[in-house]
Amino acid sequence: MANTRKFLVIGDGSDESAAAALYAAHRAHNTGGKVAVLAIIETEGVEPWLGVGEAMRREALEAAEAALESLAEDIEAVTGMRPELMVREGEAIHCIRKLVEEDETISILVLGAATGGDGPGPLVSALSRGRGLFAERSIPVTVVPGELSADDIRALT
Repeated sequence: MANTRKFLVIGDGSDESAAAALYAAHRAHNTGGKVAVLAIIETEGVEPWLGVGEAMRREALEAAEAALESLAEDIEAVTGMRPELMVREGEAIHCIRKLVEEDETISILVLGAATGGDGPGPLVSALSRGRGLFAERSIPVTVVPGELSADDIRALT
C-alpha cells in the first residue's frame, strides 16, 4: 500500500470526540494506520467590532489547541505515534469536505455521537438527513457512541 490509511477525527473537547479519538487510535494501531485530528473554529456570525471578534477568534483557537493536545496525548498512548493535528476555520462540513479532498490518505472519518438528549450532534445529524459531507471523493464514516467506555472501545477494535 503506497499510502498509509488515515483516520480523521473531529476534535472539539467533548466526551464523544474523545470516544471517537480512542476508537480511531485503536483501529489505526491494529491496522498500521495513522490518526489525524481536526479542530474547527466556526467563525460565522463573529463580527469584528472594536477587536472583540479577534479576541473571540483567539480564545476559540486556544480552546481548539488545548482540545487537540489532550486528544493527541490519548491517541499517542495507544498508537505510540503523535497524530497529525490541524485547525481550520469555517463551517464544519465545508472544512471536512475540503480536507478530505486535499488529503488522499484520509480513508475513514470517525465521528462521535453525542450522548445528551439534544440529538447525536450536528455532523451526525447532517449525515442522517442525507446532507452529504463529500463532493468529489467519498469515504466511509464510522459513528462511535459517545457513552462507550474505553474497555468497550478496545473490545470493538
